[in-house]
Amino acid sequence: MSLFNRRELLSGAAAIGVALPLAAQTPAPVAPGDAAATSLLAGIADRLIAEYPENASYLGIDKEARAGLRGRLTDRSMVAERRRMDWGAGRLAELRAIDRTRLSPEVALEVDVAAAAFGLAVDGWKFPFGDMAVLSGQNSFRNSPYVVSQLGGAFVDTPDFLDTKHVIANSLDAEAYLARVEGYAGQLAAEADRIGSDAAHDVIPPDFILDMVIGQIGAARAVPASKWGVVETLRRKCAAAGLQDSYVAKAQALVVEKVAPAMDRQLAVLRAARAEAKPDPSVGRFRDGAEYYAWLLRAGTTTTATPEEVHALGMAQSAAIQGEMDGLLKAQGLSKGSVGERMTALSKRRDLLFADDDAGRAKLLAYLNGRIADIRGRVPRAFATLVKGNLIIRRVPPGIQDGAPDGYAAAGSIDGTQPGIYYINLKDTANWPRYSLPTLCYHEGIPGHVWQGEYSNRLPLIRTLLAFNAYSEGWALYAEQLGDELGAYAADPLGRLGYLQSIGFRACRLVVDTGLHAKGWSFAQALDWFAANTGMPRAQLTGEVTRYCAMPGQACGYKMGHNAINRQRDRAKAALGTKFDLRRFDDAMVLSGNVPLTLLDPIVDRHIAALRG
Repeated sequence: MSLFNRRELLSGAAAIGVALPLAAQTPAPVAPGDAAATSLLAGIADRLIAEYPENASYLGIDKEARAGLRGRLTDRSMVAERRRMDWGAGRLAELRAIDRTRLSPEVALEVDVAAAAFGLAVDGWKFPFGDMAVLSGQNSFRNSPYVVSQLGGAFVDTPDFLDTKHVIANSLDAEAYLARVEGYAGQLAAEADRIGSDAAHDVIPPDFILDMVIGQIGAARAVPASKWGVVETLRRKCAAAGLQDSYVAKAQALVVEKVAPAMDRQLAVLRAARAEAKPDPSVGRFRDGAEYYAWLLRAGTTTTATPEEVHALGMAQSAAIQGEMDGLLKAQGLSKGSVGERMTALSKRRDLLFADDDAGRAKLLAYLNGRIADIRGRVPRAFATLVKGNLIIRRVPPGIQDGAPDGYAAAGSIDGTQPGIYYINLKDTANWPRYSLPTLCYHEGIPGHVWQGEYSNRLPLIRTLLAFNAYSEGWALYAEQLGDELGAYAADPLGRLGYLQSIGFRACRLVVDTGLHAKGWSFAQALDWFAANTGMPRAQLTGEVTRYCAMPGQACGYKMGHNAINRQRDRAKAALGTKFDLRRFDDAMVLSGNVPLTLLDPIVDRHIAALRG
């Protein structure tokens, strides 16, 4: 296929605004306003999938009428962002104008979810810098003051996306891949423009973040073009599909002629920003920084809690969890020192560590798979409606592991042909004592992110695309709790300590994130407090604090969401008494899909009413 035709893949067949069929079945209208509302929502979903076309590949719907999306990547330019901003404001007005009294409860929920997402997005776009990600599907949690950081940007996203989600079965797929390699160059160039624009607003990442990013990109740039990840990925996939090597040669040429020069330009802009960077990690240093952090916290938690309220809650819950851990540690004969000090000592026991080599990493991954197999047999006691839990476990690619989170996951495709992937960062196996691993499996895999995502994949496309950080992460933390309640630690007291440490770690995040961005804490102060109150390895916590500097507010969503789900469960128990059924409650949480925490009340009200009869 010619270069012209590859450009058609980038901008033609899936042009913005083209009406395309929904990925999931839309329910038949049952109230007077349902048909008009679902039509509006379907149109919004089509536009969202066109604006952020990677989601079509993530969901496995880049085929038939949507096949043109297979060759496109998100346009990361400021022009595209302003276009999205104008479009989003118009759709928000339409959503708010709908008469909800004319809607069935199911459709009213769809409208309320969309209005909440667009309301957050429009408020976020008011700040003329950074990356407003609320509507971007798979990356909706990743709102950041920085267009490029160790956590996000084309360099982080696109090579991994092409490796894990771009399917190549024939020549058209290979041509679409080449179109995306060309699009990768465009993304890097667009980001370079925005980095420069943000610097003009005095929005520059802290020096330690820029050092990390420049080091990562510089190391990748130094690799010969034939060994670049986007080339190696295509070589492997073409070989598996029986396709000719000419596609690989074309990809290598695109790297040399387009991608590498765009990467050079981005590096130059990043190095210029580094010359002006400061070590201060707080967004409070920005103009309107307090207002911006308040928005980030609202986006991350879908609540209106103030930084002061979040900070105080984190302090109280951390202390309570440490009290429970103290008793378990004493039962293990560990009674000297603070809880953090005792957990630090436990984390260094050689019998609890995997070797820091290929064999040790293989054993660690095998252990994770064993925990997933075990929890599969337990989840029927927690859910009346079951999904497959289609997942594989992989280590974070070494090329991005320095800046990547400790673990992350997402559900697979809607049709089940692509599994969810649960990633674990194995840069240093000392970060993962054995007792810390089961709860991670329940969080990222089953019954956490991958499991919950499969329920969302059954909903109309608009609901699959719109996700809220506090629900996603709150559910995953609640999934860790379910692991405990389902007896996963009955014969593993150290594993239960790991679970409580994990829950306490999320309470500590409330303190550290708000400390950094609302209370003027230095990086060192945040790290010291974190280490003293969790007992986790300082190397691991250093990466965590760096994460909160690059993506403020997001880490607060975990415990805030967990608290909200448990409040709803307590409310249902109190209302239903002997009629309360854990399986039915958990069904209500996942079958209603990913929602802002503010919409949990009506969902649970309906659940209570249904069981009361």
